[in-house]
Amino acid sequence: MATVSFDKATRVYPGSTKPAVDQLELDVADGEFLVLVGPSGCGKSTSLRMLAGLEDVNGGSIRIGERDVTHLPPKDRDIAMVFQNYALYPHMSVADNMGFALKIAGVNKAEIRKKVEEAAKILDLSEYLDRKPKALSGGQRQRVAMGRAIVREPQVFLMDEPLSNLDAKLRVSTRTQIASLQRRLGITTVYVTHDQVEAMTMGDRVAVLKDGLLQQVDSPRNMYDRPANLFVAGFIGSPAMNLVEVPITDGGVKFGNSVVPVSREALAAATEKGDKTVTVGVRPEHFDLAAESVEAKTLTKDAPAGLAVTVNVVEELGADGFVYGSAQVGEEVKELVVRVNGRAVPDKGTKLHVVPRPDELHVFSSSTGERLTDRA
Repeated sequence: MATVSFDKATRVYPGSTKPAVDQLELDVADGEFLVLVGPSGCGKSTSLRMLAGLEDVNGGSIRIGERDVTHLPPKDRDIAMVFQNYALYPHMSVADNMGFALKIAGVNKAEIRKKVEEAAKILDLSEYLDRKPKALSGGQRQRVAMGRAIVREPQVFLMDEPLSNLDAKLRVSTRTQIASLQRRLGITTVYVTHDQVEAMTMGDRVAVLKDGLLQQVDSPRNMYDRPANLFVAGFIGSPAMNLVEVPITDGGVKFGNSVVPVSREALAAATEKGDKTVTVGVRPEHFDLAAESVEAKTLTKDAPAGLAVTVNVVEELGADGFVYGSAQVGEEVKELVVRVNGRAVPDKGTKLHVVPRPDELHVFSSSTGERLTDRA
């Protein structure tokens, strides 16, 4: 097995002045499952293709283990790639598809058959070895592509959105299979997806990219609890974190008709930057209804505490419900998502008064977007 290191790796496509990947610095530990995630065009697939040798590296270097592979051809990098479209040979059987790379490498037939059967057993494909790809379901074809990578026993697995062609239910079960398989084999894996739920459920660590720049790399839990900036905060989490720009006031921030306490460090950091407002982030599950909140301190005697949210849509999920509503914040109308008890969902058109829990509040600079402190 091997480590993977990107050392200021940069890719600029011909005819472009802006790098698709800009000085990427990232280390992947031996046996780690690292997920690259971000919106379309952020550079995640380009980063993977640079590692595979399918894209030139215009600056910096890439290492696999102790070897500098920056300018090595793909065949000399000891990697195996699983593509989005599976790339199976339609005229070959499952067994021949899985063993083809070994055949090209000159491995004898008995050894190929042994490795193919071992991989097929791991992937529940033993009964399909004589079938052609057209006789398989999408999920089975995806497992054949995985099997083809496994039999090569590479140092690194590279996976480029391998589940995007599967239906929603199959994606959930297959991502579990891939994650558990990787842990059993212990092979260093770099996995690309645009689906942040996939990233959070599969990776040992997650790396978020935007416009070719690495925004944050951390464990899924830390990334959810401590996003480094506004982009990561809004990207990670489903439904997304609510981000609201609010004025700074004595002891905290003004949130609707309430003052919500915020740490002195956060307020001091904002003031140093010359900000009169901060952007607070609140997960949908971290709102309390004002009537139930012990933290709500109303600014006006007659006005209800918290921020008034008009209910537009309610998404009922059984145990929970998500209220999608709109609220007047200063001069603009903000769309907010609030999680509520699934057995006590409000009616469309009604108003909720919500207050964020101070100990779950995320505070960001309105000018730079950077996280100001840990949660209060």
